[in-house]
Amino acid sequence: MCRFKLFIVMVSTRYLMSIRSNYSLVNMVFSRYHFGMTIERIEQLIERLSGLLRGDVRALLSDEGLQPVQLEALAYLARANRYSDTPKGVTEYLGQTKGTVSQTLKVLESRELLVKVPDIEDRRVTHLRLTDRGRELLARARPAPLLQAAAGEMSTQALLELGEQLTELLKAMQKANQFRCFDQCSGCKYNAPIAGGEYWCNLAEEPLSSAEVKLICREFSAP
Repeated sequence: MCRFKLFIVMVSTRYLMSIRSNYSLVNMVFSRYHFGMTIERIEQLIERLSGLLRGDVRALLSDEGLQPVQLEALAYLARANRYSDTPKGVTEYLGQTKGTVSQTLKVLESRELLVKVPDIEDRRVTHLRLTDRGRELLARARPAPLLQAAAGEMSTQALLELGEQLTELLKAMQKANQFRCFDQCSGCKYNAPIAGGEYWCNLAEEPLSSAEVKLICREFSAP
């Protein structure tokens, strides 16, 4: 009788373990399925949003004979600091080939939207600066009118939360692909405040003004 009870207990235990194992397997598959569906949906949303913004911007740029990617280069240069406003900086930021970016910059220069300025200390380095005409065009196109109109339909809190979530997604994607972060100097580990409202870059070993720390840098590194 005792052996029979022991047998029943063993069978019951194995049955329960089997149920738990199967439940864990089903739960894992279910989670992965929904995780994949979520990622797929996010990708679809980003693609659709990008398409709508490109279409909106393309209409504004038609008179200038420019493409959205050329506007992206202008937008980057308008926010880049003196260590990053170079052809190499544009290439890294846009994630395109050197030849493609070279053609983009030639078009912008021919349209008198930017000028090339040799570096004072290193003549091998060329800085790219927006002209008044370039800044005027950028002011008309960014933020995109469609995006501004959509933002007007959302609450301030919703926009803040969306901005934070998109920032986290961007950081995760940059980390996954080991891309440069291109963020403001104010949040960089190399940035340190000094007297008189100025700052010091411990990487370049040079002072930075309060205006410069609000610009983005290709050497940014999170604390």
